[in-house]
Amino acid sequence: MKSLIKKAEESHFLSKPEIIRLLEDNSINDELFRAADRVRKKFVGDEIHLRALIEFSNICSRNCFYCGVRAENKNIKRYRLMPDEIIQLAKNALNSGYKTIVLQSAEDMYYTAEMLADIIKEIKKNDTAVTLSIGERSYQEYKILKDAGADRFLLRIETTDKELYRKLHPNMSFENRIRCLKDLKELGYETGTGCLVGLPDQTINSLADDILFFKELDADMVGLGPLIPHKDTPLKDVKADGFWLSLKVLALTRLLLPDINIPATTAMETIQSNGRILALQSGANVVMPNVTDEFHRSQYEIYPGKKSVDYTKLEEKFKQINRTISQNKGFR
Repeated sequence: MKSLIKKAEESHFLSKPEIIRLLEDNSINDELFRAADRVRKKFVGDEIHLRALIEFSNICSRNCFYCGVRAENKNIKRYRLMPDEIIQLAKNALNSGYKTIVLQSAEDMYYTAEMLADIIKEIKKNDTAVTLSIGERSYQEYKILKDAGADRFLLRIETTDKELYRKLHPNMSFENRIRCLKDLKELGYETGTGCLVGLPDQTINSLADDILFFKELDADMVGLGPLIPHKDTPLKDVKADGFWLSLKVLALTRLLLPDINIPATTAMETIQSNGRILALQSGANVVMPNVTDEFHRSQYEIYPGKKSVDYTKLEEKFKQINRTISQNKGFR
């Protein structure tokens, strides 16, 4: 098993059976995490990139089984931020020293590509990168947003198991999801994707496929984390126990895609004390502080119990693991 880890660290390649063996064997976890950390240090250094996250709408047209803001959830207070509110939050973040703004929303078609383009142009008047995470759109809409100055786009595949994908995403198309990702790559976005770990009926086999999909796509960033069941979703009774497996998927992703950006997600911290630091020591190099105002942040409940983080203490925590906060935009 150690020779497989060495192979991954040196060649950044593993076959599917080799990935499965590493995912199944928990006796080598520490070696796996240390190898991923060495590759992270070699290829992207000790700087941690902070991205300022603005969650600007929780109104969704979709009904994904795992998501607390799904359209059929009636127990949530819905909101939309207006363009001037979004721009002001972005300016506040930039004034605090952030180099990247992440505009994230549920799939809310109220925001046309033209409206979002105006917001992007206003934010880009400052020296900043802009990441979008707004779901599935047409090629033409993605082009409008790219032409307005958007730099990156995050669209998680969640699972590459087509049958499981269809089961969890009613009235959605796996093929269209793939089309969107290919369009984003073609248009020149730094393209991000990712998966949920701990989904019902998910197998080690399909997680290996997920990792190989990230490599085949040549994803520029990969966000992943454990499923945290929400009480107002069809998956409310699923047990949340995917932390360590998520960490292994993260580590293997770093080994196979050595120079990409990988966030240590809030979900990691929510399900496991010190989970973010553990992720940063297992291959991650990005943290996304939430700069949405407190009231609206509490309503953007994709999963419950989202960990409240004192971001003023991040630098101090990072120093404890010999990491520093980057002063650049952190492109791949």
